[in-house]
Amino acid sequence: MTQSKRETERKYEPPSGGVAGLPDLTGAGPVASVTTAGPEELDAVYHDTEDLRLARSSVTLRRRTGGPDAGWHLKLPLAGDTREEVWAALSDDVPESLRELALSRTRGAELRPVVRIRSTRTVRRLRDADGTVLAELSLDEVRADAAASGGGRAEWSELEVELADGVHAGLLDVVEKKLRKKGIVRADSPSKLARALRETGAGAQAEQERPAVVAGSAGAYVLAYVSEQVGKLVSLDPAVRGDLPDAVHQMRVTCRRLRGCLRSYRSVLDRRATDPIRAELRWLSGELGAARDQEVLGERIGAAVTRLPDELVLGPVAARLRVWEVSHGGEVRSRTREALATPRYLRLLDALDSLVRQPPLRAKAAGKPARTMARAVLKEYGRLAGRMERAMAQPAGRSRESGLHEARKAAKKLRYAAEVARPALGKPVARLGKRAKAVQRLLGDHQDAVVAQETLRELAVAAHGAGESAFTWGLLYGLERSGAEARQRELPEVWRAASDPALRAALEH
Repeated sequence: MTQSKRETERKYEPPSGGVAGLPDLTGAGPVASVTTAGPEELDAVYHDTEDLRLARSSVTLRRRTGGPDAGWHLKLPLAGDTREEVWAALSDDVPESLRELALSRTRGAELRPVVRIRSTRTVRRLRDADGTVLAELSLDEVRADAAASGGGRAEWSELEVELADGVHAGLLDVVEKKLRKKGIVRADSPSKLARALRETGAGAQAEQERPAVVAGSAGAYVLAYVSEQVGKLVSLDPAVRGDLPDAVHQMRVTCRRLRGCLRSYRSVLDRRATDPIRAELRWLSGELGAARDQEVLGERIGAAVTRLPDELVLGPVAARLRVWEVSHGGEVRSRTREALATPRYLRLLDALDSLVRQPPLRAKAAGKPARTMARAVLKEYGRLAGRMERAMAQPAGRSRESGLHEARKAAKKLRYAAEVARPALGKPVARLGKRAKAVQRLLGDHQDAVVAQETLRELAVAAHGAGESAFTWGLLYGLERSGAEARQRELPEVWRAASDPALRAALEH
């Protein structure tokens, strides 16, 4: 069994004089009283791969005894001062549940002890007027030893301020202001592990290779974007495995952004190396797509049912929709989990890692970004314009719907190409990307309406076959059809705005 919580904390250099050197925090914001506890003796053994893959991605895995939360702790980085901490009960070996959550980082490599950190901790608890704990100040005397024979030893002191669950992060700023007045400043190391690896010599393997790329070049901008998206894909893995809200959608979008970047900037990165990666990203996106499409469709139909007046909801509509969601949802979620468990997925992560560390740069990668990146964006615009023209020339019906779906995908590629180029080309490409996004959104709503019609027809047939009224399903079908037609009527105006030559003028010179 595992438990998960958000941990928000900051680390500081210790005050001179130890606990006696801490300021009185009574009256700091909502703090009404301060109580002292301890000392506690904590003993933690940190595990990582031989080449410290967890440490390189700011992840820690430890087995700790002592204190109120003895057990295995996996800490995953989130935004700012916050991390996701997953706890599992004490055992001799790394729990399988934590191995799985770390798999996108370890890629199945063996986990072994790298550092042992023992701390003597004294705690001050900040409480509000009701006695509720708002935060803890922990003053630690730390002793670290490298696990490998012949490794070094290090000792230091540090101060840690951690918020209690549900407390607004603004309290950290209030406390920090008081600490600064006492000359207490932030610690250089983000964690005990990072400092222990550095000072015991156990972290020699933690240095990440950096690709040789010209600063400010087209290659530098493209690689920065690729690196950001690869990191996001890896970090989303535990959230998808934990079935957290929106995680599948975010991972799927990340796959699309990477595919789009590798396609649009073939003049920068050699397609002989990137095309196989794009194909695998398409596979993963497809596996994730089933779950996301199911989720979106269920939410759309459910919201439409809720908006109907009660007198228009005939028969067990809500019950039938729940049965449909359960029967389809379990299948697609299983498909997602199975995809993440395959060697094929791990090979894709390895390939993306190699792409970032050893990018297959072409000659234009070293050039200035203005011409190379603008040309890539304009090329994607040309593809979108061609698809829009073909789709709008089709008679109303399936052919036009299919053409508009293809145009939607082209709008998305233009949007992502502009996103890559925005740091280099600034406002002109940002404006074009914004208009492309408007086209994509409208066509996305159109496509959702088209897909919903097919599902509503299936639900109507099933209801009729079971002797239920199919009236409500038919009514919803008509509303979706009307909505799709309305989106088509809106499209010419949205497209005129996106195809305004003035948007492209600054990129063409």
